[in-house]
Amino acid sequence: MLFKRGDPQKERFERMAEQVFPSVFGTALRLTRDREEASDLAQEALVRAFEAFDRFDGRNFKAWMLRILTNLYINKYRKRQREGTNSSLDEEQAMEPVSPAEQAPDRQVFDEMLGSEVEEALSKVPEVFRIAVVLSDLEGLSYDEIAAATEVPVGTVRSRIARGRAILRRELEMFALEQGYLKK
Repeated sequence: MLFKRGDPQKERFERMAEQVFPSVFGTALRLTRDREEASDLAQEALVRAFEAFDRFDGRNFKAWMLRILTNLYINKYRKRQREGTNSSLDEEQAMEPVSPAEQAPDRQVFDEMLGSEVEEALSKVPEVFRIAVVLSDLEGLSYDEIAAATEVPVGTVRSRIARGRAILRRELEMFALEQGYLKK
C-alpha cells in the first residue's frame, strides 16, 4: 500500500507505530538476544505492517504488530535451521566484540529491562516456550492473540506458556537457592 503525502492513513499508521515501537523492539530484543538483529527485525516488521496496513482490522494494533514480528522471527529461525551456518565470521566480515560480554550494549539493556537473573533464566527457556512466555508475560497478549501470532492452537499456547514458566521458575529457584534467598 502506498500512501500519498499528507494521507491521514499514513499519519494514523505512524502515530500507532510510534506508540507500540518500544514493545516491538523489546520483544525483538528478547527473542533474538542481539541488539542489532532485534533492530533489523523490528524495522522489517514495521515495513511489513506499513505495506499491509490496509488489511489491519482496526482492533489491536500492538497485537497485530507483534504477530508480524513473531512470524518474521519464526520464519528467519526456521530458515537458519534449514540452511545451517555455512559461512565463517571472516566471510561475513564480522568484527569481533571489543568489550567483555557483560559490557555489551544489548546485555546492559537486558539488565535494565529484566534484571540479569531473569535474562539468564529466560535464555535457558527453549525457543518455542520463550516466544509464548515473552508475548504473554512481558507483552501482555491474550492466549488468542498469541495463538494467532504463532499460528498454533490456543491449547498449545497454554501448554507452551506453562512449560516455559516452569523452566523459568526452576532456573530462578536455583539462583535463589544459590544466593541464599531460599532455603532448601
